[in-house]
Amino acid sequence: MLADSEKQLRIIGTQINYYFICKTKLWLFSHHIQMEQESELVSLGKMLHKDTYKRDKKDKTIDNLISFDFVRKGEILEIHEVKKSNKMSKAHHYQLLYYLHYLKNEKGISNAIGIIDYPKIRRKETLKLDNKNEKEIENITKRIGNILSEEMPAPQKVPACLKCAYYELCFV
Repeated sequence: MLADSEKQLRIIGTQINYYFICKTKLWLFSHHIQMEQESELVSLGKMLHKDTYKRDKKDKTIDNLISFDFVRKGEILEIHEVKKSNKMSKAHHYQLLYYLHYLKNEKGISNAIGIIDYPKIRRKETLKLDNKNEKEIENITKRIGNILSEEMPAPQKVPACLKCAYYELCFV
């Protein structure tokens, strides 16, 4: 049987991201109801990902749990995530912090930083894992576990819903 910390680390980065966007979307996605493959916005994001940073090898996945867009190695390991907009920056930050947390606690890699690349607005944000956000990540993974073990949360209509791949499932 897995220890509590191991159960928490079975969460994938997308779930961390969805936790900040919508608890219903998190629950649906986590219960294998996936609508994104039909989303035009997801397709646009994939094209941006494909067309930027062409010199870097893309899509690194570790343990089938964390998957980042590309890595640059030097004195410090750089984990990069490419995003089309900074509108959901809090979700992006915590997704990347989760990757750094996972690398540190599961792989013993503590000399890493996270970089969120927003090529359309020519902006980068650099994140480092510290004690404070490490504890936050641990609390978030526990809360995600609680959400997933309960019934589907009722949809809460927010402006982001209009562009969500799950919109019809929640509100029609």
